[in-house]
Amino acid sequence: MTPELMHARARSAGPLPLGPGEPAPAGMLRAGLGDGTGTALPAWPDGATPSLLEEYQVAPVAVERSGETRRVLAAALKCCWTDLAADPWPGSPAPVDEVLAAYRALIGRGDDLMRNWAVGALRRLHDSAWLTVEAGVVRLGPRCASWPAESHAQLRELLRRLPSGAEGAVRPAVLPVLAEDGEGARETAAGPDGDAGEPGEVTAASEVTAAADLDADLLEAFDERRRAEIVAAFMAVEHAAEPVHEARFPALRDPAPRRTVAEMLRRRGRVLVQGRETWISGYADEVGAAVSGTVGEAERAVLTLVLVHSVAIPRAEGVLPADSWLSPFPAPVEELRRHTRLPVGALDAALRTLRHAGLVTQVKAGEEAGGYVPGPQFHRLTPAARRRLQEELILAAGPHTPLATAIRANRRGRETQG
Repeated sequence: MTPELMHARARSAGPLPLGPGEPAPAGMLRAGLGDGTGTALPAWPDGATPSLLEEYQVAPVAVERSGETRRVLAAALKCCWTDLAADPWPGSPAPVDEVLAAYRALIGRGDDLMRNWAVGALRRLHDSAWLTVEAGVVRLGPRCASWPAESHAQLRELLRRLPSGAEGAVRPAVLPVLAEDGEGARETAAGPDGDAGEPGEVTAASEVTAAADLDADLLEAFDERRRAEIVAAFMAVEHAAEPVHEARFPALRDPAPRRTVAEMLRRRGRVLVQGRETWISGYADEVGAAVSGTVGEAERAVLTLVLVHSVAIPRAEGVLPADSWLSPFPAPVEELRRHTRLPVGALDAALRTLRHAGLVTQVKAGEEAGGYVPGPQFHRLTPAARRRLQEELILAAGPHTPLATAIRANRRGRETQG
């Protein structure tokens, strides 16, 4: 696997597993475990973090119920980071009920609505590798290893102010737990005696090491100010929710530093996608197909339905531009249920996965229930990806039309020539 593909896979599917003694690729951190194995996760250039976007007043990709998710992560950190003299990762395992007790103490309530919020937040944090929730036990996920050392002092001060929830906490009879089965995360229950499993002890040392700097040769030619501008532009196009205007980032407006930003992206399997005086990043066409398998068959089917109802039909009616993949016309949930064979639970799970991936966005329509529209990831389509998606949508919406027949004929011709 090429370094570009490894970076692209880490972005699309999360931290990469590493075998015993296997080094991380350049531009990544190796979060090593005591048994010699570990995970590789991308390192940000020049020590920058996505919080840099706040300085430029650029909105990052939204997190669903971000407030609750942050509070549950804080509660987990309170329970798992038991030795504040050490680095937070990997920390110590903690029972799910202990984390929930800390969360209840933090928000000052313990009703059923809180339980649902906490379960959803644990699921999101597990899916995004900030936490590992398995068999009734919570551990800090490998993404916690990416926190810069300079932030640890602030985190320690935050934890000292947080209640632990250990004293006087009312433990519910049945606690929500996320366990792993063959199809991913699911909700189970643990009794008050810890039937889902007791946390194990951390007996082996773990460490975080940085691989070779991926961008040193590119950035060393610039002075400090221009270097900071290039890194800011890179972080903006990689982590912004929408394309950023070049007027706000000198490194995007000037062709010379923009070429450096493009090369930094290329080394990670990414490219610059240009709009009208705006820029954002996307997967390079040659690696896009290799990382597309991270979305399952059910999710693909549901995404196709959303695109048909929110893009293809409005486009055919002439109310949506031909080159737009963002739509103000939501696909109602009732319509999705009517046109899919998936059970309701599987449909909801697929929509949740698509929301977390930024492929769909849930919207409200006045007093109505609203529905789903394509998400912010559609900003990141390259021209070639847009053409392929347009063809796939035609084949899905009208497989027997003359246009679909022409598309299949063209593809057969390209395969024959190839």
